[in-house]
Amino acid sequence: MPIEIGLITFGELTADPTTGRLPEPRQQLRDLVELAEVADQGGLDVIGVGEHHRSDFVATAPPVVLAAMAEHTARIRLSSAVTVLSSDDPVRVWEQFATLDLLSGGRAEIIAGRGSYTESFPLFGYDLTDYADLFREKLDLLLRIREANPLTWSGGRFRPPLREADIAPRAVQEELPVWVGVGGTPTSAMDTGDRGLPMMLGVLVGAVDQASRNVELYRRAAERAGHDAAGLRVGLSVQGYVGTTSQEARRTMYPYFTAGFRDNNHQRGHGFVLSPERFDTFTGPRGALVVGSAQEVVDKVAAYHEVYGISRLMLHVGFGGMPRAQLLGAVERLANDVAPVLRRELAVPTFTYPGSLASLPTRETERV
Repeated sequence: MPIEIGLITFGELTADPTTGRLPEPRQQLRDLVELAEVADQGGLDVIGVGEHHRSDFVATAPPVVLAAMAEHTARIRLSSAVTVLSSDDPVRVWEQFATLDLLSGGRAEIIAGRGSYTESFPLFGYDLTDYADLFREKLDLLLRIREANPLTWSGGRFRPPLREADIAPRAVQEELPVWVGVGGTPTSAMDTGDRGLPMMLGVLVGAVDQASRNVELYRRAAERAGHDAAGLRVGLSVQGYVGTTSQEARRTMYPYFTAGFRDNNHQRGHGFVLSPERFDTFTGPRGALVVGSAQEVVDKVAAYHEVYGISRLMLHVGFGGMPRAQLLGAVERLANDVAPVLRRELAVPTFTYPGSLASLPTRETERV
């Protein structure tokens, strides 16, 4: 299986660092649909729309945005990135994405996550002290809905039981893909491995190998639970930009990335300033950001592949309000100059780990 290459977008509304002007939300949504069209025409494999519930992000309802994309594309897979399942209703999530699957002819996917931005919890009446328990219970229910209809389910803390519930529509795909989005928490990686679900790693800044421990824990947990650990898929979501040259890529990305890093962070408007020196470190050969010429991007993705054995790359291009010309140019270079090389050179590997499974840490020893 060749590696899959795609895009991720949050639909952030960031003030232009030169003019101070904010994008108009309606136009930003139309631009997201155009982004999907360009990616589809270029032959990219997947596009993901992230969910945030603040006025500096336009994509508060990813299934709606993805449905618009479905009507303007033919083959690209359409995914959430992520669905904040902890503060949503799994029945409603299933209905929305099964509908998207019908509209798109079987191209829908869900990346379910706990949510690193927490505004949705008080907005929808949930207590952050239940953060982890909410996700586990709701993911259990979502997977049960995927398996059977009608469904009888009980035992949850956060919603009433279901008795012979008819949950419709059903998806086109025999098994609508459900990935789990994982940040830096070892327990999350191990829980995902226990379930035998594909894992999407979210990386912002740091080093290429910073999540290697979590990937190993994920595969070991899957093996111990009796899943085919070697066949499980690991994806990577990371910021980046494909330029015409190394210098042009960094020069173009820096002011917009730092604006987004400052304005669209968890504390909204209180992010620290990312110096040019730190940016250069993060874009260097061992840095996390996937930035540079086409060849540099190929080399960086190959480095990630060597460490994690990734089967999917979702590149977040244009973070911080990058102008359309530069954004779409980077997407075209990703599709034309990077993706064919990666598909040719990076097959999805299978993994075996030496050593006894008894050495696998427990959730208590790995909890952070």
